[in-house]
Amino acid sequence: MLAAFDEQVRRRPRPGDGHVEDDGDVVRTVSAGDGWNGVDWTALTPANADAVIRAQIRRFAEVGRPWEWKHYSYDRPDDLRERLVAAGLTPEEDETLLVGAIADLDLEVRPPAGVELRAVGDRHDLDALIAVHDEVFGGHHASGPLAAALEDGTAAAVVAWAGETPVSAARVEFNSGTEFAGLWGGGTLPAWRGRGVFRSLVAYRAALARRAGHRYLQVDATAASRPILRRLGFTELATTTPFTHPGQ
Repeated sequence: MLAAFDEQVRRRPRPGDGHVEDDGDVVRTVSAGDGWNGVDWTALTPANADAVIRAQIRRFAEVGRPWEWKHYSYDRPDDLRERLVAAGLTPEEDETLLVGAIADLDLEVRPPAGVELRAVGDRHDLDALIAVHDEVFGGHHASGPLAAALEDGTAAAVVAWAGETPVSAARVEFNSGTEFAGLWGGGTLPAWRGRGVFRSLVAYRAALARRAGHRYLQVDATAASRPILRRLGFTELATTTPFTHPGQ
């Protein structure tokens, strides 16, 4: 699964509003507007790592927006993390890469009593999803890239409602031409955690990915969601850390 993920997802990113640049030993995404910018995949050696890092800093300085180096625990050289820090990048919170074969996952998971899952289908639904994410994760989340992905069918999103109150929200991204769909943005309001809402959102999106023809689900999981995903049948493959740079 890890080899398939590396080859199909990391080496062949599909930016919605930008383009991919492949230098041979580095694959990066350069996006327009609010899209993600950063390094997706590398194949570095101790001899060239520092020069390649400096080259990425120069390239993204031309873009003029913050960017991210997506580091995985199996990336080489072994001291790549230390080299990134020395070059001025800042490590954010570690997450765990988990992958599950959809056929092996428990999808018979329903939301708790009083909670209804609804697909995001209009502006009201999208605003509710953004409101949940702003409260759970902090900051202000842009709706434009997600709205575009929902419009062109490369993603789907769902909100869990308790009456007229949105209490949890998440999305699934369909990586066309690959065996993988990605689960992103799963967040639940504190008062509703521990009741099975998150599990039901995972099952809901897994069913969508299966219907779209994908074989695997990929998640970058926090410490809070990792045990839930394990119980559903996901397997830990690596640790991933975003290293951020202001881009100036």
